[in-house]
Amino acid sequence: MTLHEAIEKVLRKKGRQMTTTEIANELNKNKWYQKKDGSEILPFQVHGRTRKYSSIFDRNGSTVSLIGKSNSKVSTPKNIIKKVKPKLTEISTDIALLEKVLMNEKNFKNASIIDNLVPNLPGLYCIRIKEPNNIPKPFSNILINRKHNILYIGIASQSLMKRFLNQELRAKGHGTFFRSIGAILGYRPEKGSLLTKANKKNYKFKTEHESEIINWINNNLKVNWVTFQGNFESIETGIIQKHLPLLNIAKNPLPLKELSELRAECVRIANN
Repeated sequence: MTLHEAIEKVLRKKGRQMTTTEIANELNKNKWYQKKDGSEILPFQVHGRTRKYSSIFDRNGSTVSLIGKSNSKVSTPKNIIKKVKPKLTEISTDIALLEKVLMNEKNFKNASIIDNLVPNLPGLYCIRIKEPNNIPKPFSNILINRKHNILYIGIASQSLMKRFLNQELRAKGHGTFFRSIGAILGYRPEKGSLLTKANKKNYKFKTEHESEIINWINNNLKVNWVTFQGNFESIETGIIQKHLPLLNIAKNPLPLKELSELRAECVRIANN
């Protein structure tokens, strides 16, 4: 039985419309459809499959019904009256909702105030600049031409605190974004600093330069994140391709040659 056939069977059995989460839970329980890797079916997979088979399914946000059955009501406890707005730290498995919460500029916070807010959970993050003209040329011009202020979108498959906060914003490790923004701001690693290292690309800046970069980040950037568990790669790819963040190279339809050249220069210096 295929996934869409199993979803259709669940909806016919229940006789009502259901949320993607309800459908995923039901399929994981009855085992009518099982993934090759044995992992659980996630709501975002139900979301994607029902969208693909629009001739079978009606969709309203995260709610799914069979064609012609969309008037059936989702069974909801009577004591639940108000809709609860999802928190930024709440694990989300609905792709459309996840992207909406992540990219909504109203949800962004100044980078200077988030050290005690970022959770030790997996998720996605987005980095924006408050004023595009505050990043050096030609990057400021390119960003203005793209008509947005998005610098970077990334994933933390294990911990937002470790990957996003510590590595990307606080130089505790080897953050891709931190190395890129440092190079753009004119900083360079020490000559030969990677000669004895196994990884010949993960250059770092001097401690005093790292402090200056962090200070610039705190003064100029705002950030947002959502916790998430699921297929990170496909979701990250889709969001990057849609929003074209300035400093993403991988998966970006418009990667910047200027950024690649700066990073390559830093690698050469560190290996000199």
